Amino acid sequence: MVEQPSLLRRLRFAAREIEWSALGVGRGRCPLCGGRSFVRLSRDLLGTRCIACTASPISMAIGAVLAERVPDFADRRICELSSRGPFFAFLARSVAGGTGELTCSEYFDDSEPGAFVDGVQCQDVQQLTYEDGRFDVCTSTEVFEHVPDDAAGFAELHRVLAPRGHLLLTVPLTGSPETVERAVLEQGAVRHLLAPTYHDDQIRGAGRVLVYRDYGRDVTQRLEHAGFEDAEIVEVPDPAGLGAVASVVVARSSARSG
Repeated sequence: MVEQPSLLRRLRFAAREIEWSALGVGRGRCPLCGGRSFVRLSRDLLGTRCIACTASPISMAIGAVLAERVPDFADRRICELSSRGPFFAFLARSVAGGTGELTCSEYFDDSEPGAFVDGVQCQDVQQLTYEDGRFDVCTSTEVFEHVPDDAAGFAELHRVLAPRGHLLLTVPLTGSPETVERAVLEQGAVRHLLAPTYHDDQIRGAGRVLVYRDYGRDVTQRLEHAGFEDAEIVEVPDPAGLGAVASVVVARSSARSG
């Protein structure tokens, strides 16, 4: 497996610049590890953390919604588009205690889809190597804003899900009705429609991953165009009441997948 970053590195990665006016602590229950103590280092979503497992409100939200919508997820076939972080660790622990199966992947720039890098399989969500109907649940956190052709990615997730399978994902949502495209990939070259914006990545480093779009609430319509049904946005406050609210996009694959 790809080496997991240390606790100190993860905390620095999440909140390199502390907002002193936003500092706060709180008590609650982390849905991923059961931890009870939380800290807010900044007003950004990534600035609030479970002290025990360092999960952000984003990771805690998708874990909470998964447990609510798919109570027996530990006995299901799960595809997670990462191999690291508190949410992945939560999935791994849960499946280890159940009868399910967890398949993880990363996108490595210099590797072909299906190849393994340090024990982790490379997958491009725009062209997954999995067979049709392979999974019962697909999850991803903060991935699709970096996917050049998100329509292809959504269609691929629909293809690899079994009929009436569950999709749960998070992306940064602006709150606007419509998604704004920031860049497009044309014949292998990026064409910027707006000033470039980059996000941090634990594999590539700080400010290294291009944002192709700013998602609006029409992300549910994009999923429906790919064949998904019952798409909705679920808002989840942080467990300690520190003011962070994360959004989780959920949907079901159609009764006849593919």
